[in-house]
Amino acid sequence: MHPLNAMADHKRYSSAFLLFLASFIFSSYAYQFDIGGRDGWVSNPSENYNHWAERLRFQVNDTLFFKYKKGSDSVLEVNKDDYNKCNIDKPITKLEDGNSIFKFDKSGPFYFISGNKANCDKGQKIVIVVLAVRTPPKPPAISPSIVLTPSPSPTTSLPPSSSNNAPAGSPGLSPAPAPADINSPPGGSSARPAFNTPSIVTMSAVSLIVLCLTLGAAITSL
Repeated sequence: MHPLNAMADHKRYSSAFLLFLASFIFSSYAYQFDIGGRDGWVSNPSENYNHWAERLRFQVNDTLFFKYKKGSDSVLEVNKDDYNKCNIDKPITKLEDGNSIFKFDKSGPFYFISGNKANCDKGQKIVIVVLAVRTPPKPPAISPSIVLTPSPSPTTSLPPSSSNNAPAGSPGLSPAPAPADINSPPGGSSARPAFNTPSIVTMSAVSLIVLCLTLGAAITSL
């Protein structure tokens, strides 16, 4: 397995474990609420049950403790409509042992009334709203198809070769100048002439010879 794929799998497993651990921690902090406090589940509590519930925060796995006189009262979990009408005929759950515990297994509203309709009509009922479980957001999974390629190692650039095989007309390249003539006078041009020019001495000698021949021919003709 590629090291990057193994790393991605490890991160996914770690994320799943963290989510499980967070859920476990939230569920471990369950709390028990005593309905009515010292008064218990009665028809004339010292504080209205719903006013009491509005001051508290209920979460999943919390529990309610109902204390009442067994045989003369009970606790009924009902729907909203039966709660408003104090209908005791169709309970969702019925608790009647005198020391009843109800556990919240989900979020949302829960409706409870007394099993004695007369007591319910007097206000012996309560609505509990359980908050939704909030877990940390799941981090985005790393795609195993992503493969990082190592960056190329830097290379040292070499100076251009001075070989005569360089292509003609290449930009930036020009032929090296020809070496200067070692016999040239200082400050003279290094370019050699296309032909040799006769010196002044040679021209003078030729002119004298031509002049002599001309004079000789003239004297002879006389």
